[in-house]
Amino acid sequence: MEVNLKNKIFVTIFGADTRAGKTFDVILFWMIIVSVIVVVMESVSTLQEAHKQFFFSTEWFFTIIFTLEYLLRIYSSPRPWKYMTSFFGIVDLLAILPTYMGLIFDHTTFLLTIRALRLLRMFRVFKLGRYLKEAAILVRALQQSFRKIIIFFGAVLTLVLILGSMLYLIEGEENGFTSIPQSIYWAIVTITTVGYGDIAPATVLGKILASVAMLTGYSIIAVPTGIITLEMGKAAKSGTDNRQVSCTNCGHRLHDKDAQFCKMCGTKL
Repeated sequence: MEVNLKNKIFVTIFGADTRAGKTFDVILFWMIIVSVIVVVMESVSTLQEAHKQFFFSTEWFFTIIFTLEYLLRIYSSPRPWKYMTSFFGIVDLLAILPTYMGLIFDHTTFLLTIRALRLLRMFRVFKLGRYLKEAAILVRALQQSFRKIIIFFGAVLTLVLILGSMLYLIEGEENGFTSIPQSIYWAIVTITTVGYGDIAPATVLGKILASVAMLTGYSIIAVPTGIITLEMGKAAKSGTDNRQVSCTNCGHRLHDKDAQFCKMCGTKL
């Protein structure tokens, strides 16, 4: 009896290809959207004061519903711990945690906007799986670019340290460059072409150095873009040589075109 109940709950909550599963996911989809809208509107002070009880009741209503859903996912999952430590398991927990934290700490309930991340699960509901391939390409490109980007940022940090130190020596405290960290902040704002304008060099030498930093900034911005674009091209090309199908056991998606079994866990595809 208990096994049948667990199976029914599992099919309803985790099964996107069944009628019950689709109905559950569509209802969940709209509840997530409404709950996020409510949290956003609650941050408006005039609305919060006028409808305090409504926001309080609505927040707890959605939290209780999502808590029950989270507990049912743990109960019905064949591998509860794997679900709890998965990306969506952690997101599901974070979607309810701020309300309970609000009983102890102030303003934590506004963190409930993290519920929007749960909408990523809805890709399967509305047959948006064709976009997952493009998302996988982007993820692989970012992974392959990670080391190059780290080296690039290391070089940039060295540059802004040098620029900041030089401006601190040239301009001094009388022109707003009160410390090397303050000068480094100016260097970062300048080479990224943000230009807040809260501090600026006043001497001729300082302006010359600032001009060099500005011109350098244009070339610096293009570097990470080029790295990621190159890796995206490589990832897209390699993706055509693989079979895109999710393993029912471990979730791995990239397999050889003629693969009959998952290369990670051996489950039949």
